Amino acid sequence: MPKRILQGTVTSDKNEQTITVLVERRFKHPLLKKTVRLSKKYRAHDAENKFKVGDSVRIEECAPISKTKRWTVVIEASA
Repeated sequence: MPKRILQGTVTSDKNEQTITVLVERRFKHPLLKKTVRLSKKYRAHDAENKFKVGDSVRIEECAPISKTKRWTVVIEASA
């Protein structure tokens, strides 16, 4: 099964080798036919501590690294 890749914005880089990424998804509500925006935060592994708040990044699923980290940063997403 392929690993999921999500794109989001870094909201926190305070922890060592960890960033918090806000991923927003949009979809059309099945009944109301209105565009709905849902967001979720993921904690991702950043080995070199090179990503800062506001950066756009892509994260990929991985084996559990800690209690909350299940994602790693793949690359910085193009603007």
